[in-house]
Amino acid sequence: MIALYIILLTAGFVGLVKGADLFVDGSSGLARHFRVPGIIIGLTIVAFGTSAPELAVSTSAAIQGSNEIALSNVVGSNIFNLLMVLGVCAVIYPVPVDRVVLKRDFPVSIIVTAAVLILSCLADALSSNIFRKEMKDTAGIVSRWEGILLLVLFFIYLFLLIRQARKHPEKEREETGKSAALCVVLIVIGLALIIGGGQAVVYGAKEIARAAGLSETLIGLTIVAVGTSLPELVTSIVAAKKGETALAVGNVIGSNLFNMMFILGLSAAIHPVAVNAASFYDMLILIVVSLITLLFSVTKKRISRTEGILMICLYGADMVFVAVR
Repeated sequence: MIALYIILLTAGFVGLVKGADLFVDGSSGLARHFRVPGIIIGLTIVAFGTSAPELAVSTSAAIQGSNEIALSNVVGSNIFNLLMVLGVCAVIYPVPVDRVVLKRDFPVSIIVTAAVLILSCLADALSSNIFRKEMKDTAGIVSRWEGILLLVLFFIYLFLLIRQARKHPEKEREETGKSAALCVVLIVIGLALIIGGGQAVVYGAKEIARAAGLSETLIGLTIVAVGTSLPELVTSIVAAKKGETALAVGNVIGSNLFNMMFILGLSAAIHPVAVNAASFYDMLILIVVSLITLLFSVTKKRISRTEGILMICLYGADMVFVAVR
């Protein structure tokens, strides 16, 4: 029976990756019609498109009550994006980091993660005894009001990015060769594959975890997080090979912000998310990893090949820690 769930999980990942590819292709095509700058496309259209698998998985998990997967998928994906996606890109080609990203987007992602960690502990302390009994062995709770706050902050952030894009449009952008109607069709098909694939991944991962006696947190941090981050990895590697490093960095930072603010916010708004001890430590690790990546970026305004190799090794060490724990 477990073989059937593995096939379902694999099929779900295929749907996620192909769906995200179509979604990004169609969305980028529409964006080019409006002369949106490359860094903005990376931070918004491409980032949101490649994060659509995380959105499908985490919201499906929240609806089904599998909150451990909803949170660990977001945290695990963000760690993977920073260490593996940027690390692999830096090994292929040293990654220069845009000055605006260093001053605005990178600090925002760190502050939001720290705020979620602090507010989740505060919400747990203020929650009723009945509610706390429903979520046993928790280190904190991402409550509904905190989820709504994250969504509001996300739309404010998105509004500021769009306003900046309108103030500084690119005069010329390479034509995609696709009509607007075709782009819309690609977006619709991509979303359908993403939604279906996300539900298959959640169900398959849950059943595999139960059959193997593993926790949903472990499955969410490893199999699900890596699987749903494949679109970011593929997109950023292709961008790095083509020399579109602004797109690669914007994709990673934009995806992390989208994951933490919109996906976690929406999941918590659907159903309060319990933060167990493991997820608490993983969020601390994410903050430390973010600070290390920021330090690498600030020193030379780029991530070198040596630093990329070190980041990949750090991710391997983190996976060993997760498995042993």
